[in-house]
Amino acid sequence: MNRQHLDAELRLIKDGLLTMAGVAEEMIKLTMKSYAERVDQFAESVLNMDEKLDEMEIRLDQACIDLLALQSPMASDLRFVTSIIKILPEIERIGDHCVNIARRASMLNHLQPILPAGLLDDLAFETSSMMRRSVEAFVASDAALAREVISSDDKVDELYEHCYHELLRQMLSNPLCIERASHLIIVIKNWERIADMATNIAEEVLFMIEGKSVKHPHLQRKPIL
Repeated sequence: MNRQHLDAELRLIKDGLLTMAGVAEEMIKLTMKSYAERVDQFAESVLNMDEKLDEMEIRLDQACIDLLALQSPMASDLRFVTSIIKILPEIERIGDHCVNIARRASMLNHLQPILPAGLLDDLAFETSSMMRRSVEAFVASDAALAREVISSDDKVDELYEHCYHELLRQMLSNPLCIERASHLIIVIKNWERIADMATNIAEEVLFMIEGKSVKHPHLQRKPIL
């Protein structure tokens, strides 16, 4: 196996993943703008970008499989490729969640808002920050930043719960807002799921760097049988 050729293949895969992550981040930004500025065009752009993300995932996944089959990388190279194989679907799912939010935006942008100003924006901003930092941790092989992303999921969960209980309160106090609140519950759940995807990416970054899984910490305390 030619080391120079392997390095070139690894760079192409890494660059492809970063391009794919850039598309997902742009989808997140447009989704946020659709709500903040109440412009349907931004939501439509998100829907159009999803197909591009799907195509990139399929192409890069196949490139990883081909590399494993034809070049049999070892040690850190193997961890790198297997981590990318796991990260690719997480990015693709982020795009799917953006599409789910954008579809609701097209309906909600023409209705009177019911959540307090800034509450939904805070949830979207914190989620977007997690996604951005998870990619930065991958690029820089930064274990500390990856752990920071994982810890940030608690804040997103708190914001989600705040939004959720506020929407329940609104529905109980004013039945006329039930339809809007129902759409918004789907919106906030999708933001919360994007944060979960960012957490999963950060966990794979830690595996790539340290060679040890940090998923399901409660299982790691149990003896191996």
